[in-house]
Amino acid sequence: MQITRQADYAIRAVLYITKLGPNQRAATSQIAQEQHIPPSFLAKIISQLSIAGLLQTSRGARGGVTLAKPAEEITLLEVVEAIDGPIALNECVNDQGACTFGDTCPLRPVWCEAQEDLVRRLKATNFAQFANMN
Repeated sequence: MQITRQADYAIRAVLYITKLGPNQRAATSQIAQEQHIPPSFLAKIISQLSIAGLLQTSRGARGGVTLAKPAEEITLLEVVEAIDGPIALNECVNDQGACTFGDTCPLRPVWCEAQEDLVRRLKATNFAQFANMN
């Protein structure tokens, strides 16, 4: 599994905002430039993260983007799923009926366990853990 470029950009944007500190705002143009994200692409990402309740945006001279909640409460899983939707290593994990072998498939338990491990790891990782890293 590989996350999309859009999810990678979203993670980098949230991380950038996290490192600014509490209640500080960043202009989307600043984020785009410093994180090497195409500005038009970033606008769409910011919008999706805002709809998901992870970022807050404001317009005007003192506007910008800030975290909508504390960094400790924003997980990697939330950011990835806000952009890419629910994680699915294989379609049979979330929809057992998608596989013609159903319960007799020897691989489904492996996919299910691997997905559970990945989701658990991403859910346990929040952005506050990265705030002081360079």
